[in-house]
Amino acid sequence: MADRKYLYTERAHYMCPNMHFGIMAEIGKEFNEERLKESIEVLKTAHPLLVSLISEEKDTGKVFYEKQDDLRIPMVKGSDWQTDFDNVSKAGWNVQKDALLKVYVYPSTDSFEILFVAHHLLCDGRGLLMLMEEFAEYYSINVRPEFSEERLIESISDLPEGSDLGFMSKIIIKDANKKWGKENHKVRYEEYLKFEKEFDSRQNIMRNIMSFDGASLDKILSVCKDNGVTVNDYLIAKMMLDENTQKIIIASDIRTKVKNYNKGSLGNYASAFSVVVKKKHSDVIELTKSVRDEIKKILQSPQKEMLVLACYFTMDSGLLDAVPISTLGGFTSNAGKFVGSKMFGFEAREGYCITNLGRIKSSIINEAVFIPPASPANRKAWGVLTVNDKMRICSVASGH
Repeated sequence: MADRKYLYTERAHYMCPNMHFGIMAEIGKEFNEERLKESIEVLKTAHPLLVSLISEEKDTGKVFYEKQDDLRIPMVKGSDWQTDFDNVSKAGWNVQKDALLKVYVYPSTDSFEILFVAHHLLCDGRGLLMLMEEFAEYYSINVRPEFSEERLIESISDLPEGSDLGFMSKIIIKDANKKWGKENHKVRYEEYLKFEKEFDSRQNIMRNIMSFDGASLDKILSVCKDNGVTVNDYLIAKMMLDENTQKIIIASDIRTKVKNYNKGSLGNYASAFSVVVKKKHSDVIELTKSVRDEIKKILQSPQKEMLVLACYFTMDSGLLDAVPISTLGGFTSNAGKFVGSKMFGFEAREGYCITNLGRIKSSIINEAVFIPPASPANRKAWGVLTVNDKMRICSVASGH
């Protein structure tokens, strides 16, 4: 059907564990339960994906967002955010039956904290931050968000010119597609859900928040300005030194580069790429400068910046479903295991990742924390968000 919104790059998040993340914000207004419910209802009218579940076409195997007339977004008075977030992980997330957003609130005397937990099929981190800001503005000062019809990335032609895969990468993926076709099977979603629950029950995920404001943040900002580097460059270098690694994967917001992005739309408008510095540095600033230079080179090449998205478009969607489960041990597929181990890091599970949502100023949101996904490919991830000159880094470490 022409009006159906199919999963393309989002398909990579469909059958992969721990594809949820969160933003915890302190709202500087008194808590009112009715006002909370009304605010969430207003968000639902502005964003069709908030009232969609995931469905599969039986004849084609295609997967799409299906709008529901009476979908309820769960709103719960939480105990503490760490426990609530862990419980989301342990319960699993059936995206064919459960809304793609969960809301937890923590009232206090004259303010309250609110936790939005989103499935990656709903949006990327920047999209969730936008949603939180829209919530805060409506809840506090009645600013209604504008309706925004999602225009998802549907083909490689929606990406910048030159984003297509290189010759060798194309051959490798097309060969994997051919092997997958010969295997002549697929992962059923029910199988995946069973695997997800078993997998999550074995994980030992630790979350920790580091705070930088006042003098500690000023020091970082000052040293970055003096050396012509960004805070993001600095944090990547810091993680490289802390974790003794030469490679960090970072998220890249591509909203301004996607041809059909509709401002305010939910969905995924992010790519990810590896920053590799092979030369040994003991000084964080010298390493930061090398990181800056590497990132500049990557951002000048759409083929490098959009590599992971081009992979998703080239790969058979059934194979994409099978990659995590076959590599992590819940389904037998040589093609899936090859892609998962050689290309996506699900076998070694040694990845290090940073997602920085940047800086915002708000008279309503006092401060906030971005909790990144605990991807099965990563050993550690940092989620960074700066609100009103308070930078919070949420470190998520997987003990496997």
